[in-house]
This record gives sequence, C-alpha cells and structure tokens, in this order.
Amino acid sequence: MSTLAPSASACPACVAAPAAERIAEARAAKDAGLVLSLPTAHCAVCISDVERTLSALPGVRSARVNLTLKRVSVAAAPEVTAEDLIGALKGIGYPAHELDPGLLSVTETDKAGRDLLMRLGVAGFAMMNIMLLSVAIWSGAEAATRDLFHWISAAIALPTLAFSGQPFFASAWASLKARRLGMDVPISLALILASSISLYETFAGGHHAYFDAAVSLCFFLLAGRYLDYRSRAAARSAAEELTALEVPRATRLTDGAETVVPIAELAVGDLVRVRPGGRMPVDGVVVAGTSEIDRSLLTGETLPVWAGEGSAVSAGEVNLTGPLTLRVTAAGRDTSLHRMADLVAVAESAKTRYTSLADRMARAYSPVVHLMALASFSTWFYLTGDLRLAVNVAAAVLIITCPCALALAVPAVVTSASGKLFRKGFLIKDGTALERLAEVDTVVFDKTGTLTMGAPEPVDLAAHSRADLEIAAALAGASAHPLSRALSAALAEAEIVPAKVADIREVPGYGVEGRQGGRTVRLGRAEWVGSAPADGTATYLAAGEGPARAFGFTDRPRPGAGEAVAALTAAGKRVILLSGDTEAPVARLAADLGIADWQAGQRPEDKAARIAALTGEGARVVMVGDGLNDTAALASAHVSISPASALDAARVASDIVLLGQDLAPLADAIRIATQARIRIKQNFALSLAYNLVAVPVALVGLATPLIAALAMSTSSVTVSLNALRLK
Repeated sequence: MSTLAPSASACPACVAAPAAERIAEARAAKDAGLVLSLPTAHCAVCISDVERTLSALPGVRSARVNLTLKRVSVAAAPEVTAEDLIGALKGIGYPAHELDPGLLSVTETDKAGRDLLMRLGVAGFAMMNIMLLSVAIWSGAEAATRDLFHWISAAIALPTLAFSGQPFFASAWASLKARRLGMDVPISLALILASSISLYETFAGGHHAYFDAAVSLCFFLLAGRYLDYRSRAAARSAAEELTALEVPRATRLTDGAETVVPIAELAVGDLVRVRPGGRMPVDGVVVAGTSEIDRSLLTGETLPVWAGEGSAVSAGEVNLTGPLTLRVTAAGRDTSLHRMADLVAVAESAKTRYTSLADRMARAYSPVVHLMALASFSTWFYLTGDLRLAVNVAAAVLIITCPCALALAVPAVVTSASGKLFRKGFLIKDGTALERLAEVDTVVFDKTGTLTMGAPEPVDLAAHSRADLEIAAALAGASAHPLSRALSAALAEAEIVPAKVADIREVPGYGVEGRQGGRTVRLGRAEWVGSAPADGTATYLAAGEGPARAFGFTDRPRPGAGEAVAALTAAGKRVILLSGDTEAPVARLAADLGIADWQAGQRPEDKAARIAALTGEGARVVMVGDGLNDTAALASAHVSISPASALDAARVASDIVLLGQDLAPLADAIRIATQARIRIKQNFALSLAYNLVAVPVALVGLATPLIAALAMSTSSVTVSLNALRLK
C-alpha cells in the first residue's frame, strides 16, 4: 500500500535516476501535501472545475482529482492551509474536508481488471479474423490457398496466444513451481498443444490447423476469467474508509493560546477547541461551551443531540452550532472511530470466503485431466507408433475437457441474475453474494435511513394556531438545526408567512429565540422553553402565555418497507430491527411494520455482537443498513445490503446496493438468488454430463482438436443459455 503523501520513491524514474530523486526530495521537503475529500464530485466537469480552481491559488503547485476515491491531492507551499483550499472549493459549490495523507491507505491503481479486459479484446478481435479465414478452409479451399490461409492464421494466432494467454501461462508456471497442478496447467497445455500441432500442420502443408480452436478457447476462458474477476473485486475496504475520516489535526489549547497540531502530538488530558462545523478529532469530555452534536456516525440517528459541560463526545462526531472545549480522553488509534475501523477490519478478515463449486471441483479436475491426456497419448502411440496421431488425440482430450463451461458456470448465472436484480433496483457487488443470499434465513434491518427515509417531517401542524405557526416559521427559518429546517420547509410549503420577530439569535445547544411585541419567543429544547419533554421527537415553541407547544416529527418509512417485511415473514424469514435510535420511535416503527423482534439504543459493537451471536446459533443473516455505525455488522453478516443513499463506508462494506428507494423487491432478490443457486448447480451438472459424453469420444480418437474446440464451445453456450432461464 502507498500513501498520497509526496514520495520520491513512488516515481519509477526517480528510482532509476538518483539525480532526479534528489530533486524530488528537495521539492517534497519544500511543498506541503494536502488531501481533501470531495463528496459531491461525480463527473469530468467536477475534475476540471476543482483542479482549475485549486491550481489558480497562490502557492499551489498542482492539484489532481481521483474521481473514484472522490479525493483531490494538492502539492502546495507550506503557507497554504487546508482551510484556504476548502474555502476556495466552497466558493464554487464543492464542499470538501481534509483527510490525513498519513492515515489514508490507498490501493495501487487497479491494473488487473484493465489488463484482463485488454487481453480479452485482443483475443476476440483475433478470433473473429481467424474464423473468417477458417470459413473459407471449411468451404473447401485447397492447396496453396489453404496453406496461405493457415499461414495468415498462424501470424494472427501465435502473437495473440502469447499475449492473451499470458494470465494462464503465468498461473500455470507458478503452480508448477509450487509443485501442484492448478486449473490453468491443462488450459496452458491445451493452448500450447493446439498451436504447436497447428504450426506443424502448416509447415507440413496439412489439411487441418487448429488456430481458430486455440484462439477461441483462449477467448472463452478469458471471458470467464474477467467475469469472475469483476464479481470478486472489492471496491475498497470499509475499514480504510472509516480511518480516512479521522481528523488529521486539532486545535490544542495551551495556557489559553491556540496551536494547530497533528493528532499524533495530542495526549490524554490535553484541551482541544472544536469550532462549529468541525468534526471531533478525539474522544473527550466537554469542559466548556454548549452545542448540538451530530452523532449519526456512531448511532445512525440523524437528529442531533445536545452537548454541554460534562458531555462525552467521540471522534468523528460533528459539532453543529457552538464552540466546544474538550479534555482529551483518547486520541489517534485509541479513539472510538479507530476502534470502529478495527471492528470492521476484524469482521472483514473473519468472514468466511465463499468457495464455489468450481473451485472445489478443480482440486480433482487437473490431475484427472492430465492423467487422461497422458494415458491417451501413451496408448495411441503404443498401438499405432504414430506420434502425430497420439499428440492429436492428447490435445483433443485436453481441449474437450477444458473447463470453459465449468469456468462460466458461476459467472454466467451471476451476470444473468445481476441483470434481473438490477432491473429490480439491486446492484450486486460480489458475485458470491447470490449464493450466500439464497441461504439466508434471518433478515436484520437498521432503522434510520434503511426502513425509514432518514428525514424528519412535522406531523401535527394542523393542531397549532395560525399565530403560533407564523412565529415558528420566523424562528425556524433562522436556525440550522435539522428539525428547524424540516419545520421551516413544511411551513413554507403550507404557505405560512413568517411573523415579524426581531433580534433573532441561535443559542448553541438549545434553540433559537427572538423578540415579538416586547416578549421573548423561543423555539428549541423542551427544558429551555420550560416544558416537559413529549414522547417522541419534537421541538417546542414558547410564545406568550400558556404552556409551550410541541411540534412533533416522524421519520417517514421507506417505500415498500411494509411490503418487504410482510413478504419476508411470509417466506419464513426471521425479521429483526436493530437501531441506534431511542426506544419510543423504534417501538412505534416496529409496531407499524409488524416486526416483533427489535432493539433500540444499539451502538456499532452491539449490532456486530448481535450478528455474531445469530451466526453462532447457526443463522444465515442478511444485514440491511446504511450508516457508518452499521459497517461492522454489514461486514460480519453472511450477506449485506445498503441503500445507494448510504455513506461510502457502508456501501463498500456491503455485497449488494439498493439503487432505488423501494424496499419491496427485497423478497424477490432472495427468490432470484435461490433460483440462481439452482441454475449454478444445473450448470455444473451440464458440464459434467458433457464431459461424460465427450471425453470417451476424444479418448477413442473420434474427435480432432477442432471438433473438441467446437464441442467445448457448445457446452459453454449451453451453460450460458441455461443461465438466461432465470425469472
């Protein structure tokens, strides 16, 4: 793994040229390396806007955007700060946050996928051209014309096989060096034998050459290899995503003076200042100030909570409204955020990797194929003394038993099922998720953002007088609190005109107040306005005589949530709700959706522990969640699903992404997965049946390498057609 910090050794040219290396080191010492996250960047225009804006700033030497990781790496003079860059990007509409280059664990550029795709394209192009030449030969081309076409085919096929077959040859060589017979050994032998026989026939002016068979074989196998690669490739580690959210620097207070220092320099007991809008850099206790804290990172609940003197806060939480002074209780690797990343990393590494039937069959496949090919060669050479015939039979055996159908058995079904699920709103990230999804018997849901939309909505506006609504509209419109924003939007939609309220100000951690007609009016926390808290989520208005008026809120259920729960229950699945929210709203939602098994106040480790307990009882759990607080549970579940609205870390920890808002197709997804598992087993059965028929034919010398390649292709097409039968 490499970091994004400037490094001379990261440049191959610098390694090769010491002089250039010294220059790069001098430049690295002079420049500062800053990395910012760009959560809203999504296209080439974004790249251009961000790079142009940052490059225009004084002191900035270069700015490079990585759209996949949604990050920009900036090389700048030491006087350029992250705040300068963030302010410039905010000016053009791109919110940005500083990341610590030392904590980021970025994978190398993904070359493997592009490499396979390039080799597949070359093999496909060559195959089509050789097939055109083969049609003429099959149609009866004779003598010089046939020989010319054989030579042209050889000129196309041999370089193609050397290039496109490299993944098989390299894997086979590695297997042989390790003294084992991998699946790529017979594949490589078949490719080498087919091309060698064809080259011999071409030199000898023979009637048959099998360049088309060899290149077609290579193409089909590469197609299977690429599909398998895409289904298995993990985007990024959720643990890395969590670690990347750690704040790299903090404002330390020493004898009243503020100093910005790296997190590594903080110690337990230090005082840290966190301004509104900043993310908590450490775990700590508030010693001064009041504010509202967004702790959705740890609890999944989107509504902020009050924080004042004595309140405990955790790294990664966001300070919303007022400045806070914290006394550090844990910093760096000891924080709750880092421990959460460790939880996810442990869960990811502990997850049992799905071993496909193809892999298990491959253990016995290679030795058997080699023994059969060797036996056929020895027998025919002993009986006839014809080396050419013996080699042809052995090559036919290797080709006809080549595991193309076996290799496509899983990817073909995965591709078909993925397409059907995509049309239902599910994106399969991991090809093995389908088989695992077919095994699930327990479905665990998160609440906020999963079973609900994660956005509060006022529910009882009609119960309030017009005068109260107008005052509430004036106060809510001046607040950044999520409940106030939701109330302001609802009142605006109801065409409520805000009252004239003077001297409006927001009191961090409490609410917003102003003056109307000589009296103070307030909108905010129950205790601040002199009211007893109501059951559920609410904000309170104190305006004149009488008790404070409560404005209640609800979180609207996600479309299809009720249908999904009902369908899953009808299918015999156990449904569980685990939420970080308080008991009242969780109980209400569970009752509305018909979920009998639910728990509130669940922290990330609680959810992960419950998943582990269920797994220990023998359950196959699918976890459906959307927050960073769900990532450990998602990573440890048998299968995991996240909505597309989920944070990046939750999405990368999941096997399946819900693209739309509707949850209703979830039961359909499990049904399709069950069908897919059946089709996979049928494909293996078809592959075995094909071998039971074709191998004896090849062993008795009735199949040439060309016929063997056609038979192998037929088995591959059959497997693919069977996969398309999914409904």
